[in-house]
Amino acid sequence: MKDADLIPDIPIIDARLIMMAGTATDTELARAAEGAGFMRLSHVDEALGLAPDMRERILAFFALPEEAKRQLSRRKYVPEHDNVYRGYFPLTPGTQTYKEGIDIGADAVDATRVSDSGDPLLEPTPWPEDAPDWRAAVADYYAAMERLGQAILAGLARGMGLDPQLMTPLFKASNSTLRMIRYPERPPESLPADLDTVRSGSDDPRWIVGAAHTDSGFITLLWQDDNGGLQAETEDGRWIDVPPIAEGLAVNFGQLLEQWTGGRVRATRHRVLGGLRERCSVPFFYEPAVDARIEPLPLPGIAPFEPFLYGDFLWNHMSSFVEFRGIERHR
Repeated sequence: MKDADLIPDIPIIDARLIMMAGTATDTELARAAEGAGFMRLSHVDEALGLAPDMRERILAFFALPEEAKRQLSRRKYVPEHDNVYRGYFPLTPGTQTYKEGIDIGADAVDATRVSDSGDPLLEPTPWPEDAPDWRAAVADYYAAMERLGQAILAGLARGMGLDPQLMTPLFKASNSTLRMIRYPERPPESLPADLDTVRSGSDDPRWIVGAAHTDSGFITLLWQDDNGGLQAETEDGRWIDVPPIAEGLAVNFGQLLEQWTGGRVRATRHRVLGGLRERCSVPFFYEPAVDARIEPLPLPGIAPFEPFLYGDFLWNHMSSFVEFRGIERHR
């Protein structure tokens, strides 16, 4: 028997049905969450009314002049800047994870969700000057992903036998993150000596450009371009491709949901392969409010845990990622 015969199916679910509350799709959502820990959504653009060129418009960020992007850099990269959590992160030669990108917060759609409290998790997003069309496209896309996240939240709750409104209040002031990422072709001088190569579906070697990890939040809604590269780890330790789907998204479930459900939902490790050509992706990390109090869900067999604030949970997990390593939540 070939390895492919052993690979569990990553289900494909129609996003149009997810947006229709109370459908049989709720059971499919729960099955995906509790099984593969991954799913793919079809017909996303139609379900959310997204223009065909929406992602092209928001990815135009990477065409900005280098100095314009530098002005948005986080403090880790430009020490005199105030922004710690939001903003631009540049290419870092000599590392396994070779990418540039920008993290955008909830002020894309609601300025009242950020503050000058001193907590970087609530800081405003630094925006480029003279880019009103780009900012408007970002706002439209952010709002669309929030609507989809809300629908999945309610549908997954129903599929697990919970009140669909049980978790909703914790997401009213959601502090979700929209990230745009570009993985360029790698010049020789950018390669670390111990860069891992793998083979994925062909005889062409592929580099691991995004190290294996789990996401910390509730769910991640990921668009990837036609080059693909996303892989998920099976429970027995094998890596399987999660190929792109036309006008669709890949969805994985985060560590918060795994803990919230007592392990009933699995936060699946995933990684990114690339190197043969440029690759772009747009993940949306759907998350509750920073001050959301997380308590055990009323599910059978759930072991009790001490309630915690989501912001504390998020910071503890994200500080291990290369983009945030070495920074402090409060100066």
